[in-house]
Amino acid sequence: MTVVPRRSVLTGLAGLPLAAVLADPRLAAAAAEGLEEVTMTIPSGKTVRAALAVPAATPAPAVMLIHEWWGLNDQIKAVAAEFANQGFLGLAVDLYDGKVATTPDDAQAYMNGVDPAIATEALVGWIGWLKADSRSTGKVGTVGWCFGGGWSLNASIAAPVDATVVYYGRVDRSAEDLAKLQGPVLGHFAEQDQWINHDMVAGFEKNMQLAGKALEVHWYDANHAFANPTGDNYRKPEAELAWTRTVEFLKKTLT
Repeated sequence: MTVVPRRSVLTGLAGLPLAAVLADPRLAAAAAEGLEEVTMTIPSGKTVRAALAVPAATPAPAVMLIHEWWGLNDQIKAVAAEFANQGFLGLAVDLYDGKVATTPDDAQAYMNGVDPAIATEALVGWIGWLKADSRSTGKVGTVGWCFGGGWSLNASIAAPVDATVVYYGRVDRSAEDLAKLQGPVLGHFAEQDQWINHDMVAGFEKNMQLAGKALEVHWYDANHAFANPTGDNYRKPEAELAWTRTVEFLKKTLT
């Protein structure tokens, strides 16, 4: 049997548009297969897991990815693989202990089952892990979607990093909390989102200004989860624009 190196798997998918990979379960699974599983024991004694995508050239700036309410599925791993194709060390963390939801009811249950203290401890640990890893330049950014979008901001407050990206995640944090941020924040929000709405984001913008922190906000004519090609709310032009802005932002702040 011929064994194909993981780096070769990622390289082979590099020429495909990200949306095409995410929308096809077979391609997403192939991209996910190219990642390395890594584990770490956090101070509470719990073992946590993540999937690592390594770029062709290292050391490289690192991006920590935090999944949607579905869990660490092949789709999120495929995004980590694309970050590696873009020259980043991509680490997709797992806050659900290996559980992946396929129904909204399961996703809601898994999300509600997350212990905020343990999740914070895990994310702080992974940020430290990325800063110390020999394949990293020490520059770290976070990015998350929905549930993970809120946790992207939470993680950057708990363990200051060089850049933060939030896709339609909860951003209702105080100016005092936001003052702990080290790097700028990029936010992608949806005009039709009834949960992460203009009122919440306006409060976020105000508190970021009070904290003296840099913030770039973009609104899209779409609904919540517009960047997920497997969902009903997917909007291709908006998702592609948000992705382009994300990559440019991270290259600007981390390299």
